[in-house]
Amino acid sequence: MRRSGILFRDRRDAGEKLVPLLAVLGLTDPIVYALLRGGAAVAAPIAEALHASLIPFLVRKLGVPWQPELALGALAEGAAEPTLNPDVIAACGLSEADIALAQSRAEQEMRHREAIYLAGLHRPDPRGRAAILVDDGLATGASARAALRALRERGATPLILAVPVAPADAIAGMTVECDRLVCAEIHPLRFGIGGCYADFHQLDDTEVLALLRAAAGKDSP
Repeated sequence: MRRSGILFRDRRDAGEKLVPLLAVLGLTDPIVYALLRGGAAVAAPIAEALHASLIPFLVRKLGVPWQPELALGALAEGAAEPTLNPDVIAACGLSEADIALAQSRAEQEMRHREAIYLAGLHRPDPRGRAAILVDDGLATGASARAALRALRERGATPLILAVPVAPADAIAGMTVECDRLVCAEIHPLRFGIGGCYADFHQLDDTEVLALLRAAAGKDSP
């Protein structure tokens, strides 16, 4: 368990480090879900190694209006209501109007991403199948929590959360949301998730779509 320095070259390297930890679980016919955007690059080598489908899963963080990077909750695709973070809401003194504004912005971005990633996409029914939800790290856990609850409602079982890096307290708070949590490195994240990567560039839509096409065996344009 490392406590400082770069842990991964890039997101693919992080995904490759998760592969042996997931392979030993002996899952039968799992579905690998990638939290977009960053999770797609981590999930790609996992899906390849496990001979599993790579499926995008959309979650949009609800940012505090005056500090968008701080998550007051998250909205998962198909969910009627967002999953909220009461601690952040209380600490920031957020009103119902503040929450409604953040939700409206998240819903707008969700519609945009649905048009890009989900239009015409056939996705397997997760009911009764193992689901591996993958992201590039776990900080507050707002996005992962919303996605896990949505997958649980759809009947996925067992439900596994796989992240390359997370602090111990975030792991402890997430274990109730899934059947198994797999983490390659427990780390305090003093410099955020990005501080654990040599290359942590923001993936754009073109990169993510190329990863999804490659996983589906389609040629890139």
